[in-house]
Amino acid sequence: MKSLMVLVAVIAGLLGVPAAASAAPELSLPAPGGPLPIGLRTLHLTDQRRADPWVPEKRRELMVNVWYPAVPIGRAPLYMTNAESAAAVAGRKLDLPPDALSKVRVHSRENAPSLPGRRPLVVLSPGAGNNRITLTSVAEHLAAQGFVVAGIDHAYEAWATEFPDGLRHCVACGQPNDPWPAAIANRAVDTTFVIDTLLKDRRWSIDATKIGMAGHSAGGSATAAAMAADRRIKAGVNVDGPFFGTVSLDRPFLLLTSPTGEKYYRASWDETWPRLTGPKKQDLVENSGHSSVTDAAILIDQLGLRPHLPPAEVENQYGSIDSRKALKFFRDELTGFFKQWSAR
Repeated sequence: MKSLMVLVAVIAGLLGVPAAASAAPELSLPAPGGPLPIGLRTLHLTDQRRADPWVPEKRRELMVNVWYPAVPIGRAPLYMTNAESAAAVAGRKLDLPPDALSKVRVHSRENAPSLPGRRPLVVLSPGAGNNRITLTSVAEHLAAQGFVVAGIDHAYEAWATEFPDGLRHCVACGQPNDPWPAAIANRAVDTTFVIDTLLKDRRWSIDATKIGMAGHSAGGSATAAAMAADRRIKAGVNVDGPFFGTVSLDRPFLLLTSPTGEKYYRASWDETWPRLTGPKKQDLVENSGHSSVTDAAILIDQLGLRPHLPPAEVENQYGSIDSRKALKFFRDELTGFFKQWSAR
């Protein structure tokens, strides 16, 4: 199996080449298609029981975004921090202001009070090299539909994530051997820790019997691993990620694939599929790319970068599908799946 690094889709890499103009563009994510206003809280969590696998002298720390139905008061949050934006702009020599990517318009309110009511939970895990923010459009849509959504930044597995003590970069991305089988197992432990933490947090009233999980690429791999390790996760969605090791599940599972994923991961999917004995479905998203589920597909089109990217990158990461059409498909599929299998 080819390494996940073949398909790493970091936001800096997705932006790819210098923009045509230096004026700061008006960037925004599509509005969520649900009736409820959304809040966003960012959590810095430390699991004191574990050393970090990439930097063993540190305890395992995570940055987590929690989107949730909220009272519509307060200011709009930054899409990413100014430091994360500056790192992306400088790292790729983009002809943009350093803070341009922090100003992407989102549809939540920072630290807004939660609306009353017990809520189902969906955990999101991003792709290898990706920051948690790359699934914001999916998360906002689910939150507007009534879910609490937790996006996990798995430390040292993303291009640049700001922690309270500064930026942390992708240690896993520079490993000489394939680090992702071990990383996927560790992401499963991250997931259980986050679920435990959120269930104890009184800012949200999460129904512990209604938990689902979805992930993109390595995050999809992590979804299967987390479900195998934690039976509280009632249903899972893998968007274009391989399976690692022997995975056997008896709960609902949805596999959404792209032509790129079909090329690299079909053998893994075929091997594992018979061991998924619960309700299951797989669907090839025609003309999509490996990263069509992420915000990056929307942002590169708003920046006008698609014609300037290498054709092979466009085909692999975005395909020829309209980015908004692709996002609507993924939003609708995930919402319907979790309403049917984990939230009822």
